[in-house]
Amino acid sequence: MYDATLLLEKLEQIDEALEKIQRRFTSINSPDDFLDSDKGQDMLDGIAMMLIAIGENFKTIDTDTEGKYLTKHYPDIHWSGVKGVRDVLSHQYFNIDAEEIFYICTNDLQPLRTVVQEMIKELKNGHTP
Repeated sequence: MYDATLLLEKLEQIDEALEKIQRRFTSINSPDDFLDSDKGQDMLDGIAMMLIAIGENFKTIDTDTEGKYLTKHYPDIHWSGVKGVRDVLSHQYFNIDAEEIFYICTNDLQPLRTVVQEMIKELKNGHTP
């Protein structure tokens, strides 16, 4: 069994990280924007660290809920991909693919954040899986 309070805390951390990424990403218009300056590279590094933290928290949630919470209740998200990004970034940190990070930020973050906010709302309303 898992602790709903701890689950809520982890989801709120994830939501904060997603918000930070979205805020940082607003000035990025192409993958090259990450690579053309020190500021862009710093942005890429910061976003990558947030993605690592997000993936780690989802791995913990999945373990703590014995793999039954994420895929059972929220099947529209590719959870193995979300968690896998953490592994790729952690183990290949010096070879971060700016195009892949750009794709993730452009296409995957908002749907993930919408689901995370739905999870938070449900937990705050007393709905536990």
